[in-house]
Amino acid sequence: MAHGHAVKRHTGLMDWLTTVDHKKIGILYLIAGGFFFLVGGLEALLIRIQLWKPLNDFVGADTYNELLTMHGTTMIFLAAMPMLFALMNAIVPLQIGARDVAFPFVNALGFWTFFFGAVLLNVSWFAGSAPEAGWTAYAPLAGTTYSPGHGMDYYVIGLQIAGIGTLIGGINFLVTIINMRAPGMTFMRMPMFTWASFITSALILFAFPALTVGLAALMFDRIFDANFFDPSGGGNSVLWEHIFWIFGHPEVYILILPAFGVISDVISTFSRKRLFGYSSMVFATILIGFLGFMVWAHHMFTTGLGPIANSLFSIATMLIAVPTGIKIFNWLFTMWGGSIKFTTANLFAVGFIPTFVMGGVTGVMLAAAPADFQYHDSYFVVAHFHYVIVGGLILGIFSGLHYWWPKMFGRMLNETIGKLTFWTFFIGFHMTFFVQHFLGLLGMPRRIWTYLDGLGFNEMNLISTIGAILMGFGTIFFLLNVTITAFKPKNAVNDPWEDGRTLEWTISSPPPEYNFQQTPLVRGYDAFWKEKMEGKKGMTPAEPIGSIHMPSPSILPFFMSLGLFITGFGLLYSDGTWGSVGGIDTGYIIGAAGLLVTFTCMILRSLYDDHGFHIEPEDQHDGGVKA
Repeated sequence: MAHGHAVKRHTGLMDWLTTVDHKKIGILYLIAGGFFFLVGGLEALLIRIQLWKPLNDFVGADTYNELLTMHGTTMIFLAAMPMLFALMNAIVPLQIGARDVAFPFVNALGFWTFFFGAVLLNVSWFAGSAPEAGWTAYAPLAGTTYSPGHGMDYYVIGLQIAGIGTLIGGINFLVTIINMRAPGMTFMRMPMFTWASFITSALILFAFPALTVGLAALMFDRIFDANFFDPSGGGNSVLWEHIFWIFGHPEVYILILPAFGVISDVISTFSRKRLFGYSSMVFATILIGFLGFMVWAHHMFTTGLGPIANSLFSIATMLIAVPTGIKIFNWLFTMWGGSIKFTTANLFAVGFIPTFVMGGVTGVMLAAAPADFQYHDSYFVVAHFHYVIVGGLILGIFSGLHYWWPKMFGRMLNETIGKLTFWTFFIGFHMTFFVQHFLGLLGMPRRIWTYLDGLGFNEMNLISTIGAILMGFGTIFFLLNVTITAFKPKNAVNDPWEDGRTLEWTISSPPPEYNFQQTPLVRGYDAFWKEKMEGKKGMTPAEPIGSIHMPSPSILPFFMSLGLFITGFGLLYSDGTWGSVGGIDTGYIIGAAGLLVTFTCMILRSLYDDHGFHIEPEDQHDGGVKA
């Protein structure tokens, strides 16, 4: 292979530790997110087993609080986010006709910081105390008075490190989508999944700094005895709620918008129709992103903000239903009169629509402030939240995985097992959470570890637990499908669904390292479908075949993130737990050593002039269009 300069080719584990290829990083995100999804699912099952009958003693109250906190935190930050980043990494550069993301090195750094932050958070299980103040970590409950020990310290520092990865990942995708679209791909020709990823990345850019600031303040409260959120020292505990939800509500849209994008692409493909109302879909997405920052205090109607604030946030929350409703009707009209194929991917997409509508309706109910006083902190809220996040986001992720699996791995998932996955998961989901609306209306509070007999909760809690077990079986069927598929040959064709509409279906499955041998020329929305309708087999090229410049692999992102992990671990135990050396706490010494590793890697990256390497035409194969 001819190169601009010699580049070391790694194989096996080293290849994965050093890769800067967006497709491999996508797979790393998928493996890590999938693993934490199983961990969060196991925590959920333990919660449901504890609640399946009154006065159960399966786990103690403290353990239950730890399970509750870690389930929410794991599912949102360590499972849902990375699985979305997996799809964004694997697909967005292909959909816009790019050879990689704008900053491949930063992309790798984003993954490894997320991964080490996630690992640090979960080390808490083995270090004696997991966090137990709820996934929202409300002050003063998250302070040292009510959460002594190191559990909440793991939460604060683990999420800080993982959040850095998400933030730089979001910036990377913004730059990629703005600057690296193929010739002819205007913004209004981008596929909906790319649009959703674009808006999501903008939300990450504006929302995550709020969480970073809040966690930094909480860290100072806990580790350095500050009093940002301690009323006895002049702090304000409601301040944490504002900071958390200014991040937390956009976070819900950061999670759901990529799922909207997946559903749009899947339904359009399997209805053999252009997406109905494409431009209105784009503006609805932008509007949801914009309004998402204006509704955070609907989580705080009962904190005493007063009638004016409650009214404003109530109206703003109801407004978000409008662009969401536009999307629902657009999906329905896309299917109307279409030639629909009920593949597994499309089953998840179609199942998503009524489920998400139900979650949206309860959201509008919760938006009415007087009614919210009744619903607040009851199981009604738990049901609403899971209908939106599981019934929306997770069904969307399953749809996307079944749809793009052949493009990512070169193998088709088994459709029969896929349909078994859908029906067990879908039925289990509705069994679990539908009854929880009525539990909430009957007065069952959320976050309780047990309940008395004779309150009317028994049967519905039992149904809910059976449903959760059924969802567990659905997940096992998916894992079984993945395992069986992994032993098949990589024989997926470029366009395995035969109805692919966008650029990713024009190249081999899985794509070559450089994605496109020639950058395609985009001549309209649904670029590949447009070429097919004109009787062409592939895309028109925008450039001649030539030498392709590629970035070099690097181990530095791995060690930079490892350094942050060591720093976090040291800071956690800077309270004299491990004694001192020369009068300096051992925790600070470990923390400083970790920072030294990170800064050394940064200096090496800055001083070493890496030009990457070139792949010459004779070494290229099946990478998209040929003149």
